[in-house]
Amino acid sequence: MSTPAHRMPLIDALKGVAALLVLLNHFSSYGPLAAAARDAFPGLFGWLYEYARMAVQVFLVTAGFLAARSLSPEGQALARPPLPLIWKRYLRLVIPYLAALGLAIAAAALADHWLDDEAIPARATLAQWLAHVFLLQGLLGHEALSAGIWYIAIDFQLFALMALLLWGGRRRYVAPALVLAVAGLALFGFNRQPEWNNWAIYFFGSYGLGAAAWWASDRRQLAAWMGVMLTVVVAAMLVDFRLRIVLALGIALLLAVGRRQGFLGRWPESRGLAFLGGISYSIFLVHFPVLLLVNAAYAQFETASPASVVFGLIFALTASLGIAALFYRWIESPPASQRIAAACGALAGDLLAGLRRSLTLAQRLAGAVFRRA
Repeated sequence: MSTPAHRMPLIDALKGVAALLVLLNHFSSYGPLAAAARDAFPGLFGWLYEYARMAVQVFLVTAGFLAARSLSPEGQALARPPLPLIWKRYLRLVIPYLAALGLAIAAAALADHWLDDEAIPARATLAQWLAHVFLLQGLLGHEALSAGIWYIAIDFQLFALMALLLWGGRRRYVAPALVLAVAGLALFGFNRQPEWNNWAIYFFGSYGLGAAAWWASDRRQLAAWMGVMLTVVVAAMLVDFRLRIVLALGIALLLAVGRRQGFLGRWPESRGLAFLGGISYSIFLVHFPVLLLVNAAYAQFETASPASVVFGLIFALTASLGIAALFYRWIESPPASQRIAAACGALAGDLLAGLRRSLTLAQRLAGAVFRRA
């Protein structure tokens, strides 16, 4: 399979598999269909319920890897002001995210008519909606409007923290060392305290391992960076063993060796995995609204036979992937996202222009009334 120069098949494959695992974790966690699946197939769905969530480590590590490639490809400090880059990242994330929130709210409203289940979010308040718009729902203690969207807020925080650290480092070697120091602080401290899991610092250990993997993949620095990564993680595991961090280290080493050996950009040659990796963010965004509606429909049949469970899960999986593909094409893909951003910008410009005209007219009327008085 020919691969465009900007694609990395290994990363696409990792993200595609991770997206499916997160999806299956939610399929085994929410609603009557999940309960029936765990009863019918306790071994498989028990494992998915307990462990598939760790696939999020793939997204954390690959995001750090790609952020380092973009912001500091040679381990240098960030020379540009970080705020425009952070704003660009926000727009990249938030346009499809807000569209998916609309789908989630509509699906919850429909499912609520047929299903009484705690998986269905309560009707959103204005404060809750605004918190979601600005990716602050976790920090402000609002209930999430869709499963898994906490990660979008964390991804944005992580990118912003990474950009600020690289910019604050000011010079080559100091900037990546600062990133690694904060990653170590996360691994030895914050990641061991669940009360921090709405903040980027809780996850920055895995994100920093991804960044270190990019810098380690340079031929001149491979041994040094790999030695640092292994030493830090082994020491952190001796303090407090966490399987998710071992997984993150394994992914980071795979990416570093993959780029160093050259197979990062050419393996695996799988159109299916490339497709899943390309739409992985859309899968992440739209599968929960689909799951709510499938659970609502499943509850109407009042059956828990293995055959009905399998049919419901296959239907939910197929519908999730199909809708994610359409969502990517019409909303998430760069051309579609740019069109939406341009349309929103034009609308905002028209609104501001109308507001200015209204204020000018109001000022003139007020001046006329004042002169007559």
